[in-house]
Amino acid sequence: MYKVELTESYFPAQGGAEPALVTIGDMLRTSAAAGADRMALKELGYDGSIGRTWTYAELLADAERLARALSTRHAEGARIAVYANNLPEWVVIELACGLAGVTLVTVNPAYQKRELKFVLEQSRSEAIYYVADFRGNPMQEIADAVCDEIPAIKHRILLTDHDALYAGADEGTLRDPKPSDPVQIQYTSGTTGFPKGALLHHNGLVRNGVDTMTRAGVTASSSFVHNMPLFHTTGCAILVLGGLGVGATMLLAPMFDPGMIAEVIEREQTEFILGVPTMLVALIDEVEATGRDVSSTKRIMSGGAMVAPELCRRAQTVLGAPIQIVYGQTESSPVITQAWFEDTLEDLTETIGQPIPYVEVSIRDPQTNAVLPVGEQGEICARGYHIMTGYNDNPDATAAAIDKDRWLHTGDLGRMDARGYVKITGRVKEMIIRGGENLFPAEIENAMLEHDVIDEVAVVGIPDEKWGEQVACFMRTAKGPKPSPADLKAFVRERLSPQKTPAYWIWVDDWPLTGSGKIQKFKLQEAYERGEFSAEMA
Repeated sequence: MYKVELTESYFPAQGGAEPALVTIGDMLRTSAAAGADRMALKELGYDGSIGRTWTYAELLADAERLARALSTRHAEGARIAVYANNLPEWVVIELACGLAGVTLVTVNPAYQKRELKFVLEQSRSEAIYYVADFRGNPMQEIADAVCDEIPAIKHRILLTDHDALYAGADEGTLRDPKPSDPVQIQYTSGTTGFPKGALLHHNGLVRNGVDTMTRAGVTASSSFVHNMPLFHTTGCAILVLGGLGVGATMLLAPMFDPGMIAEVIEREQTEFILGVPTMLVALIDEVEATGRDVSSTKRIMSGGAMVAPELCRRAQTVLGAPIQIVYGQTESSPVITQAWFEDTLEDLTETIGQPIPYVEVSIRDPQTNAVLPVGEQGEICARGYHIMTGYNDNPDATAAAIDKDRWLHTGDLGRMDARGYVKITGRVKEMIIRGGENLFPAEIENAMLEHDVIDEVAVVGIPDEKWGEQVACFMRTAKGPKPSPADLKAFVRERLSPQKTPAYWIWVDDWPLTGSGKIQKFKLQEAYERGEFSAEMA
């Protein structure tokens, strides 16, 4: 850990002189030069079998080839959306965008028409690169229907159609973007309306991934299974850019399946695991049930929710390593703080660690923006190389999130002790974290208000042992018969992806209100936990 003795809740940047600014291309070329024949990427099938493989030299060559192809279709700075599950082409196009000076817009493969249309239009994407389907979601059909309504979409290309994907590679050129140039737009939750698009730059994504993986103990001799979704910063920044930046070998899984992951760890002797707590619980259960030998595991990382002491103990016993938690958000590329491998069980389970290298963190009064004394609760704020450029086409939201001194206001409440360890105590935002994924109450509420019977609605997070939080939808009506939970579920599923579907449906006659007439959501949550509401489930 960093040795500090603080008197106020401000942690100065550690790590000495900052490294040189880098682009995705700089990182990939440096790793390829250091180990051209070292294995960079292995494709895993749904059964865990090894498919295609790439050395660092081969991955660089394919990324440069695709970058040249992209340069013939897209001007520098153009935005292109990727609507796909985990597959090697996703990784290659992520790297190629960095080499072509093109901005990648990441899209959740569970998105439905309404969600996809918003992202394509708000990001000003001019192309979509997609797959035919994933887990029963007809993605090509959805995308084609949406793109028919968006004249700005010039290209629709299947990632699996290599003739179309690499067309023009022999005529195109590589570009030389700057480390500060935006290279990705990732959509994140907010307080009103739809999600906001965070503009993330080369230097922030690459260095944040490398710094995080380095503290996690991942090196050029390490290998790991990548089972996190690529459309999240965890998947495409920490694991892809960080993993490649330290020269490790990545085994890319198409999705998380605990049986398959345990078998691969045993067979391939991988050394590092990253998963949200629900994934780790499932993996531990699988190893205990099957007796798989996962003793090659040396490090485990988790985020998205606090780690329970019992889970940390089970991980140590069953998987052979403690869990190092990370904390951050999309706007910070994404990691702000991270535990250390040598931390005590108390620090591993009750704090979110210390700031990562070259990052400042402070706890500030939400009203005055003043730094608070050690131990006092306030808003967690961060400043450093990793902060986003801003929200796409949303200067008001950018100004609300990043103050004049370039401090990012996370919306999370916390305390910092004299050692610089931070604890989360609550959220200024109303965001729900379900299974490590950020859900946006206002988006769900807006969808539900389209129902003819519902007059008012409030969506809140309810604590859940498995998922961290579940979505509860409180509704009020003055109209006729109330629809059943099954009907409500079908209604919202036509509009939103599965993870946003409420688990609990609760009808109310009136609301707990503030003096200005706003619904007090925390009182709904407290009343539910006291058993004052009867919830229905679909």
